[in-house]
Amino acid sequence: MTIPSHPWILMLRIYRDVIPTVNGHLSKWKERAKQIPDPELRKQALTSLETKAFHCEGGAIYGLLARDYREEAIDFIVTYQTISDYLDNLCDRSTSLNPDDFRALHESIFHALTPGAKCTNYYRYRQEQEDGGYLRKLVKTCQTVLQKMPAYEKTSVTLHELATYYCDLQVHKHVQIEERIPRLKAWYALYQHKLPQMSWYEFSAATGSTLGIFCLISYGFDKNFSEDMSQLVKNSYFPWLQGLHILLDYLIDQDEDHINGDLNFCDFYKNHYQMSQRFLTFFQNANKSAAKLPDTNFHRIINQALLGIYLADNKVQQQKEVHQMAKYLLNKGGATAYFFYLNGRIMAYLRSWSK
Repeated sequence: MTIPSHPWILMLRIYRDVIPTVNGHLSKWKERAKQIPDPELRKQALTSLETKAFHCEGGAIYGLLARDYREEAIDFIVTYQTISDYLDNLCDRSTSLNPDDFRALHESIFHALTPGAKCTNYYRYRQEQEDGGYLRKLVKTCQTVLQKMPAYEKTSVTLHELATYYCDLQVHKHVQIEERIPRLKAWYALYQHKLPQMSWYEFSAATGSTLGIFCLISYGFDKNFSEDMSQLVKNSYFPWLQGLHILLDYLIDQDEDHINGDLNFCDFYKNHYQMSQRFLTFFQNANKSAAKLPDTNFHRIINQALLGIYLADNKVQQQKEVHQMAKYLLNKGGATAYFFYLNGRIMAYLRSWSK
């Protein structure tokens, strides 16, 4: 099965092959979440599934790279993303500010990436305990898929490296408010010498994306996938494309995060002009990185689609300076970014009309 290399074809495959499969898996997890005994855990599991389904839809596009193993790749992607979104809710809207709690919860991320790893009590540092086996089932489902993946051993080290970045971020950004920035800056200092020129908050953003992991998983169903290719994928996605992904996510959520008192990395730019220039740098470098990968057009379309899809969000229209910045970035993104932007606006209108 060929990999889509044109926006129209990719969009067709998304609606035909990706979204229906994602919806099927999400329905299954919603039914499991409804059975969670603890009311707080049940609430956060269901809320994450209902409000963050688009994370699974976007991530599952990478399942197309698995060709004949698309179903298996999407199963993993939806399940892994469901873990990430559930834990993010538990940390964001938490009854705890304990870093040990956040580390324990995120052990499930590493176990999900390690076939045969034994589950622990991920809730051991918090009051809420009884999830009816929900998180363990998510972990075991990921492990089952990875056992079928021919190139797992060649991707394992890189998968765990990207997961380590992600889990460290989740710990540092959810502790006591006064500790968050010092911890994030100290963490960035450990890696600064390995990174292209960027700020601590841009590095933090780049670690918060799961796209590199999904790309690796999908390519890993090719038995000819090599360890060198694994590093190439990581270096192509981290930090530029992953950074653009999460910075756009934070951009549209600025007002919402201010209301909830959440840390937002876009707040640390001097002004919207500096922010727009740095976003453009991330976008341009992500395009350059994509040129090193097989299926180059697919990865470049994803990069442009990120601009279009995120900037089509209704929250952009409600923030004047963000709206102005969106127009600038879409102009730089070109016709493909506009294509996904217009599709996103149409879908947003249809969703609001149907309510």
